[in-house]
Amino acid sequence: MQIQTVQIVAGLVAAIAFIIAFISAGVAVISAVFALIGASAIAWLVYTVAKRMLLHRAERNVTPAA
Repeated sequence: MQIQTVQIVAGLVAAIAFIIAFISAGVAVISAVFALIGASAIAWLVYTVAKRMLLHRAERNVTPAA
């Protein structure tokens, strides 16, 4: 059986589709990693601000010894 031009073109199109799929999967993984980094940075920022505010409130409410 001889390979026809249509089969060669279909094979090339399939190869290109697989390459594009792998590239987009890699982009999705990298995007997810950066999203996690960003979310953790925001969580750390909220934690440090809340901790500082709570410490400031605790220092303000201390009554001096008589």
